[in-house]
Amino acid sequence: MRTYSFLTVLLWSCMFHAIHMMPSEKRTNKHSRSERITGLSENDGKTLHRTKRGWMWNQFFLLEEYTGPDTQYVGKLHTDQDKGDGNLKYILTGDGAGSLFIIDENTGDIHAAKKLDREEKSLYVLRAKAIDRKTGRQVEPESEFIIKIHDINDNEPKFTKDMYTASIPEMAGVGTSVIQVTATDADDANYGNSAKVVYSILQGQPYFSVDPETGIIKTALPDMSRENREQYQVVIQAKDMGGQMGGLSGTTTVNITLTDVNDNPPRFPQSTYQFSSPESAPPGTPLGRIKANDPDVGENAEIEYSISNGDGSDMFDIVTDKDTQEGIITVKKHLDFENKMLYTLRVEATNTHPDPRFLQLGPFKDTALVKISVEDIDEPPVFSRPWYLIEVDEDAKEGSIIGQVVAQDPDITKNAIKYSVDRHTDLDRIFNIYSGNGSLFISKPLDREETPWHNITVIATEINNPKQTSQIPVFIRILDINDHAPEFAKYYETFVCENAKAGQLIQTVSAVDKDEPPRGHKFFFELVPEFALHPNFSIVDNKDNTAGIMTRRNGYSRSKMSTYLLPIIIFDNDYPIQSSTGTLTIRVCACDSRGNMQSCNAEALLLPAGLSTGALVAILLCIIILLLVVLFTALKRQRKKEPLIISKDDVRDNIVTYNDEGGGEEDTQAFDIGALRNPEAREESKMRRDVIPETIFQIRRTAPLWENIDVQDFIHRRLKENDSDPAAPPYDSLATYAYEGNDSIANSLSSLESLTTEGNQDYDYLSDWGPRFKKLADMYGGEDSDRD
Repeated sequence: MRTYSFLTVLLWSCMFHAIHMMPSEKRTNKHSRSERITGLSENDGKTLHRTKRGWMWNQFFLLEEYTGPDTQYVGKLHTDQDKGDGNLKYILTGDGAGSLFIIDENTGDIHAAKKLDREEKSLYVLRAKAIDRKTGRQVEPESEFIIKIHDINDNEPKFTKDMYTASIPEMAGVGTSVIQVTATDADDANYGNSAKVVYSILQGQPYFSVDPETGIIKTALPDMSRENREQYQVVIQAKDMGGQMGGLSGTTTVNITLTDVNDNPPRFPQSTYQFSSPESAPPGTPLGRIKANDPDVGENAEIEYSISNGDGSDMFDIVTDKDTQEGIITVKKHLDFENKMLYTLRVEATNTHPDPRFLQLGPFKDTALVKISVEDIDEPPVFSRPWYLIEVDEDAKEGSIIGQVVAQDPDITKNAIKYSVDRHTDLDRIFNIYSGNGSLFISKPLDREETPWHNITVIATEINNPKQTSQIPVFIRILDINDHAPEFAKYYETFVCENAKAGQLIQTVSAVDKDEPPRGHKFFFELVPEFALHPNFSIVDNKDNTAGIMTRRNGYSRSKMSTYLLPIIIFDNDYPIQSSTGTLTIRVCACDSRGNMQSCNAEALLLPAGLSTGALVAILLCIIILLLVVLFTALKRQRKKEPLIISKDDVRDNIVTYNDEGGGEEDTQAFDIGALRNPEAREESKMRRDVIPETIFQIRRTAPLWENIDVQDFIHRRLKENDSDPAAPPYDSLATYAYEGNDSIANSLSSLESLTTEGNQDYDYLSDWGPRFKKLADMYGGEDSDRD
């Protein structure tokens, strides 16, 4: 290559020297032609004529990359004014003057001082002028000339990239374009073939080829498989001089990758897989993994696993691991070794993105057989039910069996089971269980009204292995029986106006019952049999679990009776029928014309209106003191009377006791007013126990009880009978009755303690107390009253 370049430079130098040695007919200056006029003197008589002169030069050519030992001769500047005597001086200016190009100022010879490169600069423009050394005057005007650099093939082709990267789908057809490479040559494309590039492939055959003119790389073999080979490295050469010998060349590397297509179906590496699982494995437990191999990559290798058939398709499941493309076999339902010990599954693997172009290669799926064996473990007892519901009547006796729970060992060994009650769920130990057979029985009485439900836990334990236990909830519902009587729903504050009319509703009562009959409550109301014909009030059952209290007469008097006790029987309709008696206290009150209560106190009738509380208390204290004085006087007078019994040791009060005293009118629970109206008790003959009467008198039968409904009338009648009884003792006798009436402000006026009185007392001041004390004044006002 160097020899060729040197010969070329030498040839061009010789050509330039030959050109410069040839005589030039061309004279130029700044103008196309100049004329110099020579004058003739008058003495010699010669005629004047015109002489042509100017620059002698040519367009210069210079070869690039000259490597000779001497400077390269470019050319010579010359003017016809130069006589060769050294009077003229040549000056060169312009591109590279003085550095690249040097001129001999005496001869005008131009040399290239350095090696030139056409690819850097192909044309230099310079200016030359000739100056007279003596005068410094330009003998010729300045003129331009050009030095052209002739090209030589000194640049090899260069590719735009040092390395190319390309890809193409596998299985592509022959002639499929892969990539185009491009090389450029810095030499002159218009001069010879130095810049004419031809492409060829140096490495990569027989898989690829390259178009020599365009540089397009194409596939050369059919059905190239990525799975066999994925990467290819192709070397492409670009050579100038049209590819002829002696031309310069350059190379580049092209890395070609075959991309994947889904041309391979998944395949299991083995036809049968074996797995095992303990029977206690909960649902969702993974048992193992299987994988079908697919040489493809990316989404072309994505696989979906499924269970196509088999006797365990309902017991197991398979899911796909998206990261590893494996099939994970999991437990779907609880396993039972005693029920089935071996399952067989047929698992199918299928490509999720098949390519229709390659379906002819075969089905893109595969199947394998999976066998799963179940391992036996020691399991806890299993109850026959997930929970138990037991119903028992609340009146069940202690020790009664109310139900049974059943559990058994699911293992083949069938170990014996014992039962127990979790006492954390039965702190009161109401229930117990027979450990051998699981029968539940009652240990304490039940009460539905207190606790309608009991939720206990029963534990079953293997006798041979106490660690194996299980428990079950038992819900015990207490069934209601009719063991509670109905009663008033609340305490009623009932009153009747003194001006009430007959048939007037004064109170509506209702009842409650702790029991809960299945058909709901139904209550019935009625008066007790002794009061069925009560002259003052009646009761009307509203048939809606309420009853109305009605008046039966016109007008009520607080002075005669301030409070009425009305016993009412309440029945329910369940079996056995329960009933209770509730006493309704009815107060007599003063009301206005519209029936609004104004006052219900009996004391209000005796006291003037407008008195303060202090005044009322003072008046009551005075009355009590006066009554005590009267009582003391009466007892003193009574002491003076001669006793009936002569014996001093036999002096005692005669106390007549009736059947029932009751608890007073305020005691509505223990007091039974029916005892007052017991005809047998009233008519029973009571003999004196202190003396033996000479004659036994037949007690007169009084009017029937039902004619003396009013308690006050009944008491007066009994008092009258006592006063007229000839067998009664002559001294005071204490008779106790069930009904005592309202408390008296003056306390007791009895003369039982009159014997302790030491003397007579004057009671005339009682006449000054007003009409209310008239009877006392008549009784104690004079000596005649004592005799009477």
